[in-house]
Parts: sequence; structure tokens; C-alpha cells
Amino acid sequence: MRAAFGLAVLWLLAAAAMWGGWQWQRRRANAGIVDVIWAAALGAGAVLLAAAGGGARAPRVVLAALGGAWSARLASHLWARVKREGEDGRYRHLRSLWGGKQWRWLAFFQLQALLVPVFALPYAAVAANPRSSPPWLAAGAALCLLSVAGEAGADAQLARFRADPASRGRTCRRGFWRYSRHPNYFFEWLHWFGYVALAVGSPLWGLAWLGPLTMWLFLRFLSGVPWSEAQALRSRGEDYRDYQRRTPMLFPWFPRHSDPKRS
Repeated sequence: MRAAFGLAVLWLLAAAAMWGGWQWQRRRANAGIVDVIWAAALGAGAVLLAAAGGGARAPRVVLAALGGAWSARLASHLWARVKREGEDGRYRHLRSLWGGKQWRWLAFFQLQALLVPVFALPYAAVAANPRSSPPWLAAGAALCLLSVAGEAGADAQLARFRADPASRGRTCRRGFWRYSRHPNYFFEWLHWFGYVALAVGSPLWGLAWLGPLTMWLFLRFLSGVPWSEAQALRSRGEDYRDYQRRTPMLFPWFPRHSDPKRS
């Protein structure tokens, strides 16, 4: 009952925030704010569900700290991109398709609000955990921190590459990006397994597995890789096709035929 109430409150808060984000988008013609709000809302959900949960104190404290830290890092990174680079190419493409039909953008923003409590289900599992198992808490915390550090590193490598004028029209093949076309997505997916570890012993433990499962489905087949790769092909053409042939899509591995001229 506590979990259901917390998730309902989270959805209402996310819907209100997405309404404000939609209005911001209308004035500035920049839909990238939706990603910022989504990341921030999930962090708020970790804190909210940890506070409202009926489980042991230790898992809830770790949940609030890790979920909040992950959210703050990602939301601030995305906000910096929105301010610095303007509207993401994926959303510019949607804008070219939708034109001035703002009802479509409103529906899109509200769909993101509805997804917030769906992705927050693992938080509910952790918050209901009556056990405080130091080994599982340590494993969950280590996995979350490692994943966040990896995602932050991949984002920083890409930002440095894109800041170089010589990189215009080229694909980043440096650092993590040499071994995966989407290392940021890989670490994002890996991060959700941390909550599976934190929820060991919870009566809602099955919900924790929805985190990595749902994130995998969205990243691999819906809003992650397909959108990003379509935009990369539009903007970088043959250079990105060569990158696709050489570099694994998600799981890091050695490139098929490395080319030192592109390093």
C-alpha cells in the first residue's frame, strides 16, 4: 500500500513537472528539457519512496543516496547540454515531422511522466526490504557507483571530442567509445542491477528486476539506440556506417578492425 501510494504521488509530481517542461519547450522550441525532467523526477522518486517505504532503514538510506546522486549527475549533465548545444537532433527531427502540433509534444511529455513510476518500481522493492544485509548493500552500492562513474566518463569523453572543431562531422572513437557505440547506455543499463542487489530479501524483489529489463528494452529497441543511430546516420553518414561495422553496438568489446587514423 505504501509503495502504491508513493508511486501515485510520484506520477502526479512528474506530470506537473512535465507540464511545466512542455510550456518551456513551447517558448524555446527545445524539447531536450524532457530528458532533464525525466532524470530529475526519477531521483526525486528514489528519495520519496525511500522516505515512505516500510523496510529497514539501511536499504532505504542507500537507495536515497544512490538514486539521488545518479539523478543529480545525469540531470545536470543533460541540462548543460540543453543550454550549450540547443535542441538535440533527435527532437529536431521530430519537430520537422510534427510541425506546430503542440498537442503531440504535450502527449509526448506526459508519456514520459507516466514512465517515471514504471522505472521507479525497483525503488519500491528496495524501500520495502525488511533486511539489512551488509554484503548485498555493499554490492549494490559498488555496482551503482561503478556504473555512474563509467557513464560520467563516457559523457565526458564525448563532450571533449565534440568540443573540438576538428571533430565536426566525425564519430568519436576515443576511450569507451572505441569499444562500444553506446557506452553511456551500457553503463546506464548496468546501473539498474545495483537496485536488484539492494532489494535482496524484499517481498517485492521481483519488481527490482524490472529496472534492468525495462531499461534494456527501451535502450535497445525503443528510445535509445534506434533514435541515436538514426540521427547519427543523418548527421554523419558513411563515417558512422563505418563505425557501425567496426564497433559493437552496446556491450563493450574490441573493434573488429581498428584504424589508428580515427583514434
